Amino acid sequence: MDLLKTFGLFVLTALAEIVGCYLPYLWLKQGRPLWLLLPGAASLALFAWLLSLHPTASGRVYAAYGGVYIGVAIVWLMLVDQVKPTATDWLGVAVSLAGMGIIMWGARTHA
Repeated sequence: MDLLKTFGLFVLTALAEIVGCYLPYLWLKQGRPLWLLLPGAASLALFAWLLSLHPTASGRVYAAYGGVYIGVAIVWLMLVDQVKPTATDWLGVAVSLAGMGIIMWGARTHA
């Protein structure tokens, strides 16, 4: 799977997870309607399915996904929560993406 396609899939996966957690949050914390749990559950099911589409070992996929998730969560903070991310928020995104790169493309040993 090429890099751009993989990254796009990770972004979609992160959005599905965030929406799947955000909708129950709205119900629990902001008194929104109970029916929000249904699309929330569907979004979490979509998240799990999207994460399963990667051909790499699951541990590495989850680690790499975590780096992208952090970046998408900060963009969500800005666009949905309308909170301006700080310089340290963006630094954290950069560090997590660097860690993701090390895990995904680092040297491999074969036993």
